[in-house]
Amino acid sequence: MTPQFPAHFEQNHQRLLNCLKLAGLQPKTIALYSHGVRRAGAYFDYRIDDLTKAQLTDYFVFIIDALSWSALKHDLYGLKFYYAKVLDKPWPGADLVKPPKSHTLPDILTVQQAQQIFMATRVLSYRVFFFTLYSLGLRLGEGLCLQIGDIDADRMRVRVRNAKGNRDRFVPLPENTLQVLRRFWQTHRNPALLFPNRKCGLKKAHLATTPLDRGGVQATLRQVTRECGLKKALRRTACAIPMQLT
Repeated sequence: MTPQFPAHFEQNHQRLLNCLKLAGLQPKTIALYSHGVRRAGAYFDYRIDDLTKAQLTDYFVFIIDALSWSALKHDLYGLKFYYAKVLDKPWPGADLVKPPKSHTLPDILTVQQAQQIFMATRVLSYRVFFFTLYSLGLRLGEGLCLQIGDIDADRMRVRVRNAKGNRDRFVPLPENTLQVLRRFWQTHRNPALLFPNRKCGLKKAHLATTPLDRGGVQATLRQVTRECGLKKALRRTACAIPMQLT
């Protein structure tokens, strides 16, 4: 159900979405910034066009206490963009927020742990998808967007489109990954998508126009890691795995 906003806020919110899109931001960033503005709108009874530094101070303290620093940053950047591009006004909360710096290293799966995940994943689509992400060192969104034409078997590389920073890049394609993807394509034969959505069943996978569901992929990975007893927080990895999927 689409939420109902006051007319003035709805109009400015739509302008915000248009400006975010014209700024060339990624869909995920647009969603986070616009959600932050909506959250601030709800807090201030949808009157956010003339906020004071004192009001913003109370609001950001509330966000830290109720949510997290991550949520605060999304709200902060969204509101800054809203004031600059939609209202064309100076930002009233200048130098108000300084998020703490953190330098953490991601947990990297060992080859044995990755093999555990692959072999414990019962659905073929997800098993091949996890294997591809790990062997190519891709992020979740990058893997979902892979298309048949991105696989360059002649040069043994994969083109990753609209990666971080809206930039394309190439990653090496291991021979074993190529063979796995070729066998997997035989199961769905979609002319465009490497990992087509199968909500209509395997027989209609060749007609799919959208990739695997992000939420379904994430839920499956959480379930599999629990079953395997893994405690690591899974993020982007960049280690090729010399194994054969069956």
